[in-house]
Amino acid sequence: MERTNKNANMATGEIEVVAKEIEVLGKCKNVLPFEINTDQEVREDLRLEYRFLDLRNDTLHSNILLRSKILKTLRDKMDELGFAEIQTPILANSSPEGARDYLVPSRINPGEFYALPQAPQQFKQLLMVAGFNKYYQIAPCFRDEDPRADRAPGEFYQLDFEMSFATQEDVFQVIEEVVPYTFKKFADWKVDEGPFVRIPYKEAMEKYGIDKPDLRNPLIIQDVTNVFENSDFKAFEGKTIKAIVVPNGANQGRKFFDKMGEFATTEEVGAKGLAWVKWEETGEVAGGIAKFITDDIKEKLENEYKVGKNSAIFFIADEFEKAQKIAGLVRIELGKRLDLIEKGVYKFCFIVDFPMYELSDEGTIDFSHNPFSMPQGGLEALETKNPLEIVAYQYDLVCNGYEMASGAVRNHNPEIMVKAFEIAGYSEEDVKNRFGALYNAFQYGTPPHAGAAPGVDRMVMLIADSQNIREIIAFPKNKKARDLLMRAPSVVSKEQLDDVHIQLK
Repeated sequence: MERTNKNANMATGEIEVVAKEIEVLGKCKNVLPFEINTDQEVREDLRLEYRFLDLRNDTLHSNILLRSKILKTLRDKMDELGFAEIQTPILANSSPEGARDYLVPSRINPGEFYALPQAPQQFKQLLMVAGFNKYYQIAPCFRDEDPRADRAPGEFYQLDFEMSFATQEDVFQVIEEVVPYTFKKFADWKVDEGPFVRIPYKEAMEKYGIDKPDLRNPLIIQDVTNVFENSDFKAFEGKTIKAIVVPNGANQGRKFFDKMGEFATTEEVGAKGLAWVKWEETGEVAGGIAKFITDDIKEKLENEYKVGKNSAIFFIADEFEKAQKIAGLVRIELGKRLDLIEKGVYKFCFIVDFPMYELSDEGTIDFSHNPFSMPQGGLEALETKNPLEIVAYQYDLVCNGYEMASGAVRNHNPEIMVKAFEIAGYSEEDVKNRFGALYNAFQYGTPPHAGAAPGVDRMVMLIADSQNIREIIAFPKNKKARDLLMRAPSVVSKEQLDDVHIQLK
């Protein structure tokens, strides 16, 4: 029979099917909960409740297949570099690694609990002691943290790897080999080649107000505290003063400056106010706090801080750390509102030299990043320096404003380990009880080792150019950490609780 209605725009447009008999293999309700391929916005909780339908959406379907290809590429590349894939336990011990643990009660051992691993940290170090010199796995990690657009609640995946007899630079070379290769294979944007820029933590906080700077944003934070030391402006008195110079910012109208002030004083940002001033084309100072810009201050800003004609300056005044944080958020917002973010490019950098310790909210000394890291200066630094001045061989990989990997040169010396934990308030007995396997293993000839763990979910999110991490995960939880499809978490029976020796309050 001759085909009369061919359609060159369809993949099957040349095919004619004549049905003699029809059998319905899978019945479908007449009305779908929502249109699957539509430009209309569908409430996310409804999409997650019917995720099996949502996954038919072309974009989402492609994202999940992209994730599969990226995982295969990562495995192939790590295999090529000589790493062995080794799985580590999911039921593990509780460990202080920066977030709350998910606890699993033991039926066989009443009153005792497993913890789902926040990362395979101790296990991969034990593998180094065992002589597996190059380990990796696509590791599931579990942390009881609040969700964000770039952080899935509960669980996420890392390309976890570790190497014996390795320095910080050795780890960087692996990342600079694997990450750009993967991005270039699947993304159309320009990709930074290694070696990536190295930025010390302290410098990152000074210039960007954040330890995961988006280098596509050209704006830089500058400290102008000494410029205003004799100023009559009471709001600056006794404060750390940060400034952000915006070239061509004087072109903006008053409404723009008012809106930025409203943003800065939101609860999320926390500023008491946002001072500003314009440098007109004539070189005159106008607007905002212009009356407090004396000739002396004007000269210093022009000569020392490169303020030129047609610029605008935003000022943030507060105690030191808060001023840094607020300035960092204002910098990010300015970049967005003024459309300054460079497009079509992935910019990478390593943040290095993280502080080993920080002050907790209660005023005690606590680990700031990773308790198993090697302090720079070793035991001598721990014994002689102010803990808050000790930096560690800890590092993060940052891409376009997202933390994409974290790692460290590990502490492999039991004496240094005990001293490091002692400063954070743990006794040697605490170390033996909580990290007995590592403490014991370190007595038997441990090679120096180092590693890192790029986040797979964020890597896929960036390559897919998605603004929401839930769009690259097949079955994600919602903003309240609920799985609406499987209806988890859920109430369990009294018999199940009795089996694991749990009584609810």
